[in-house]
Amino acid sequence: MKERDVLLAAMLGLAIGGCSAPPQRAGQATPAPDVAAPAAGKAALNSGEQVYREVCMACHATGIAGAPKFGNRGDWEKLIAEGQAIVTAHGWVGVRAMPPRGGRPDLTQEEFARAVVWMARSAGADWQDPDAAMLHAIHEEAEDRREELEKKEHDDD
Repeated sequence: MKERDVLLAAMLGLAIGGCSAPPQRAGQATPAPDVAAPAAGKAALNSGEQVYREVCMACHATGIAGAPKFGNRGDWEKLIAEGQAIVTAHGWVGVRAMPPRGGRPDLTQEEFARAVVWMARSAGADWQDPDAAMLHAIHEEAEDRREELEKKEHDDD
């Protein structure tokens, strides 16, 4: 990946994620639980489209740093074939230039998953918003992915 693309992705991550939360590397533990529910008094969960527009669009509308473009079947074809739980979990943990949770640590796993569904559907997937079973599968895959990344990090040392 070009150095310029990495720099742009980092700047976008800060812009959309805000500067209040400390940066996290892929594979690092996240401070909030994976299957977080909205806190008492907090508004209802955001839809996939809302999360896409507020968080994901900054990178996925243009394909910056290799992000699969919204609505581009070619960009999403292999990801869709991997399956909803895997793609969602890897994005949740952080993958390639994408920071964990798209740089928004306040997102719940369900909101994040809805955004992934929104983007995948735009490219032809028939995925549905996650139910409890899918959220569990995403959680389990995310844990496996974190362990894999930690092992790789230790092997690289």
